[in-house]
Amino acid sequence: MLFYGPPGSGKKTLIMALIKQMFGAGVEKVKMENKTWKIDTGTRTFDLELAMLSSSHHVEMNPSDAGFQDRYVVQEVIKEMAKSRPIDAKGKRAFKVLVLNEVDKLSREAQHSLRRTMEKYSASCRLILCCNSSSKVTEAVRSRCLNVRVNAPTEDQIVQVLEFIGKKENLQLPFGFAARIAAQSNRNLRRAILFFETCKVQQYPFSANQVAPPLDWEQYVSEIATEILSEQSPKR
Repeated sequence: MLFYGPPGSGKKTLIMALIKQMFGAGVEKVKMENKTWKIDTGTRTFDLELAMLSSSHHVEMNPSDAGFQDRYVVQEVIKEMAKSRPIDAKGKRAFKVLVLNEVDKLSREAQHSLRRTMEKYSASCRLILCCNSSSKVTEAVRSRCLNVRVNAPTEDQIVQVLEFIGKKENLQLPFGFAARIAAQSNRNLRRAILFFETCKVQQYPFSANQVAPPLDWEQYVSEIATEILSEQSPKR
């Protein structure tokens, strides 16, 4: 499967909901580890370290973190997972799920390797790919996946989520407060929730005209732009 859509649209949440539906609550018992892979290219051997998030049913990783060596990660990880297939309760050999993030940032070589390994180990390993833009994923990989587009949530949907969170946390939200955060989030649900948390830390009970402060990097960019516009001189 290939999930694609803008940042903060909830792709990862949907993927985890899907895996949980398949395997049950066990997928939430995850551990983070930095695993070192021994890569043998035929002409040389080297070690490659990569951070992985794993449960007994799935492994989540970001192969593009390996830079130009990403194709070796794609080849070796799937091969390794195919060797150690899990056995289900009935004694039958089941399969593990490998979640690959940011596949649109993989090199062309890595994507070609991914296509080959997808076909070779499909019996023991299921792949869920995740990216922001499917146009940067090769046609060969896209055509072998069920493509699922995840649209950015509407402002009304973001308001519903914020009100749901407020209800769960026993927070009183003034009229129009959630709508202002939703408008400021640029339809990015993750950002909206971060704004909500920031407002709670900043001041609670919330005030009717309270605004969420911009993200740090946005504030710095704004300050730099203001300084540039206020004075154009060699000193500035």
